[in-house]
Amino acid sequence: MHGDDLHHHHDEDPHAPIENKDDLGHYALMTLAVRDLLVEKGVFSADDVRATVEAMDARSPAQGARIVARAWTDPNYKARLLADGSAGAKELGIDVGPTHLVVVENTDSVHNLIVCTLCSCYPRWVLGLPPDWYKSRSYRSRAVREPRAVLAEFGTAVPDDVTVRVHDSTADMRYLVLPRRPQGTEGWSEDQLAAIATRDSMIGVTVPKVTA
Repeated sequence: MHGDDLHHHHDEDPHAPIENKDDLGHYALMTLAVRDLLVEKGVFSADDVRATVEAMDARSPAQGARIVARAWTDPNYKARLLADGSAGAKELGIDVGPTHLVVVENTDSVHNLIVCTLCSCYPRWVLGLPPDWYKSRSYRSRAVREPRAVLAEFGTAVPDDVTVRVHDSTADMRYLVLPRRPQGTEGWSEDQLAAIATRDSMIGVTVPKVTA
């Protein structure tokens, strides 16, 4: 069946996705059972569940890249973003919920790095799902203890005269790094700039690069 045929089929007969529960563990099955019960009781609808899942799936580093590209091209927006990251994200239609988003800027004298030492708190609204290395015990401990060594392992050499600041995320506060705009990008569109604002550069382990 072609993709277009499948799309039209769903338009004609919309329904919840069919779930294969055979391979699910005990807790996953319990989660589905509670969800189905809450839908049955009218606490929320199946449409609410689908909308929430779709919103979660839409989260990706592309959201953060839009923020970075706008800040690189609009000094007034950048000032507002650094003053209030949550409000700055909302200006672009990105709702970070009740969590406070703090945007920290890399400069000639400061390089910022994000970590969560207690668990793996992460700005999912603007970066999507965290990479496995971000959640690892090694990264969480070493990023604080020896940040320059960690950065070097990602291929990022920070000069000795540049201060490395490590920001520890919390349950109610998330950080996003605003990387330095690379030279050679003068006149680029926001879409072009967003393409080089990578997830890792917005965590702070790398820097944006312009390839020939």
